[in-house]
Amino acid sequence: MAGDPPLAYFITWTVYGTFLQGDARGWRRRGAGIQPPQPRLAEWRQDRLRHSIVLLTPEQRGVVAAEAERLSRFRQWQLWAVAARTNHVHVVVTAAHHSGDVVRDQLKANCTRVLRTDWPLFQDRPVWTTGGDWRCINSEDDLEHAIAYVNDAQDRKDRDEV
Repeated sequence: MAGDPPLAYFITWTVYGTFLQGDARGWRRRGAGIQPPQPRLAEWRQDRLRHSIVLLTPEQRGVVAAEAERLSRFRQWQLWAVAARTNHVHVVVTAAHHSGDVVRDQLKANCTRVLRTDWPLFQDRPVWTTGGDWRCINSEDDLEHAIAYVNDAQDRKDRDEV
């Protein structure tokens, strides 16, 4: 029903510098949705990065996933799926009484904290791209599809490298 809270959120955020505007793999313009590749824009954005790109190692990916699980338990959110990849993170979570951007930002902040605590290379530099994406999941079928995508489909998409 209109006005009902979402069943869950499908949240995605990316590692700094890995999915730039114009990217050939697809990119989103705020307020305009999915955009076609624009190689010159992607190159322009790449040239203006202020820091090197640091992909997440398997150990760092494990720490990010564990922190998403820890925060979800602490906040009493239902974590359905989490996948920390080399260059992005997906989370499917139910967080009653919270907006998707608040949940995303809390997850990102806590994951940043644990990475900076254990890996000094993340000090004094961004870990993630600003913002990120979140979508409401409003049906059991959509929830099931999102969980399957996060848990299984990611390995088939070959999107872990820059």
